[in-house]
Amino acid sequence: MGYPGVGGWGISGVGGWGSGVGIWGRPMASNVIEVILMPVVRVCAHCQQKNRVAARHLADTGKCGACKLPLPPMAATLAVDAALLDEIVQSSKVPILIDFWAAWCGPCRSAAPEVDRTAAEMAGKALVLKVDTEANPELSARFQVRGIPNFAVVSGGRTVFQQAGLVGHEQMEQWLRDAAVKEAAVS
Repeated sequence: MGYPGVGGWGISGVGGWGSGVGIWGRPMASNVIEVILMPVVRVCAHCQQKNRVAARHLADTGKCGACKLPLPPMAATLAVDAALLDEIVQSSKVPILIDFWAAWCGPCRSAAPEVDRTAAEMAGKALVLKVDTEANPELSARFQVRGIPNFAVVSGGRTVFQQAGLVGHEQMEQWLRDAAVKEAAVS
């Protein structure tokens, strides 16, 4: 997590200070500032404007701050570090697939197109994150990754499934659908 005054904080207010409009076009009180702890920068496909998106809104359809056209849910894999992973896991309303990988790993390179396809096909229904095990050994230890590629499914803030080895996008998507059904049954 970021701390005030340290790189991870951003302040949203597409309409300006006190405009009453938040980053996702939702009404806000004029004295409220929406705080984005670890924003993800997404580029609008229409006007190329960079938009800061809070972790909790990555699976939502938003609105570009410049052209006001829809900013679709995240449909690509997102490389994360520990701080961003923690924020996304704590705030996500949808299941998350985490791909633990390394550049030197042949099976990881073979899995990459399947992981990317999963992200595209599950846009709005799930998020797909990538953790480079070489750059983030603490995350590998936390998730007890012993072999790569390794896939973990997180839902409701906890790991609900984890498996090492190469699998296709159909299997990854099924894990995410199963996690969503289990989460809905608990809610």
